[in-house]
Amino acid sequence: MKILIVGCGKVGTTLAEQLNQEGHDIKIIDNKVSAIHNITDRLDVMGIVGNGSSYHVLLSAGIETADLLIAVTNSDELNLLCCLIAKKAGNCLTIARVRNPQYNNEIDFIKEEMGISMIINPEQETAVDMARLIRLPSAIKIDTFAKGKVELLKFQIPADSILNSMKVYNITSKLRCKVLVCAVERQEQVFIPSGNFVLQSGDKISIIALPKHAAEFFHKVGILTGHIKSVMLVGGGTVAVYLTNKFISMGVTVKIIEQNRERCEELSDMFPEALIINANATDHNVLLEEGIEDMDAFASLTNLDEENILLSLYAQKKSKAKVFTKITRMTFDDIIGEMPLGIIVNPKFITAERIVQHVRAMQNPKGCNVETLYKIVSNKVEALEFSVKKAGGIVGIPLERLETRNNLLVCCINRKGKIIIPNGQDSIQVGDTVIIVTTITGLNDLNDILVL
Repeated sequence: MKILIVGCGKVGTTLAEQLNQEGHDIKIIDNKVSAIHNITDRLDVMGIVGNGSSYHVLLSAGIETADLLIAVTNSDELNLLCCLIAKKAGNCLTIARVRNPQYNNEIDFIKEEMGISMIINPEQETAVDMARLIRLPSAIKIDTFAKGKVELLKFQIPADSILNSMKVYNITSKLRCKVLVCAVERQEQVFIPSGNFVLQSGDKISIIALPKHAAEFFHKVGILTGHIKSVMLVGGGTVAVYLTNKFISMGVTVKIIEQNRERCEELSDMFPEALIINANATDHNVLLEEGIEDMDAFASLTNLDEENILLSLYAQKKSKAKVFTKITRMTFDDIIGEMPLGIIVNPKFITAERIVQHVRAMQNPKGCNVETLYKIVSNKVEALEFSVKKAGGIVGIPLERLETRNNLLVCCINRKGKIIIPNGQDSIQVGDTVIIVTTITGLNDLNDILVL
């Protein structure tokens, strides 16, 4: 696809990297010459210096033949204007990043009236992911498929777990749990396990299951599943606002520490049920005085990565809380990944992942197109949900007779709301949605799972 990206910040750069890897023809537009040079020096993309909302700039970028324009500048209004002009100038599909909570209740109206394919809010998406993880305190990551009926959960096997030294195929027979292990991370290696794969303590494993079966599995293996009742948030920005809304609706007690007094007053007006503390969380003893030791969850959400890292390290040392750390720059991701920072959340990466998922779904509208896409082990493993819209080379054939590619697992079939964890005798039918987990990145069609 021919894709124009307006905005060369962290999201725009991440999008350019990922979409370029998938073979798209990328042109990126930004007002800053230095930003354009930085990305064109690293990637095989064309850079254009100019205002992405200018009709003439868009024409010079090839808007008339473009398939998609993605506007991810720092201004919501500019993003929407870019999409509006792009629709008029080239009639291409458009995606806009819109962050201001004031637009939340108007998103459907804006999309429909302006003909925008997708509007994404990074902070809201981040809050949704974090709130989902609050439900299962031991989970590192939770993604959903089949409109929430199926979950993909990642967790780390504890040292004394019954899962240590257990073969994957024994989970069903010994524990009588309807879960499927679909990926295992062991140090630097990633496996799509067979039934004979032996699990070890310290492994990070991803399982597919219905929510009730996942809860039952965690209970049987002795992993904490109790609901979180209290949470402390440091930083009262937009992510904190979306999170507080969700936590209050879940019955979770919320305490927010924010050093800007004016912002504290705004938060107090918005959330009379929450406790708002005007203080600098990095000051000695502030977290202790505010009860960090008794919290079930802690999230450092300031605008400074270094501050978030220090706060999370302190929270890990002083409490048993489930810790979330907001990181926006992943320059030293290999080092950060080794630190005990709990769950690292990056709104920029979450935004890029959702947009890449949408782009992948647009590529094959008539066949077995991608409905949902998650990158579950950095960029090494993808979990994809395909919608089967017509008969093809795989429909109606038992899975055991299909010559599928290596490092690929057919994890789940959703047939008119009935969830099937398939065996070799099951087959895929028209109308199904099918979940595939694989180390092969870039699949666009379900038929791509077959050996060429």
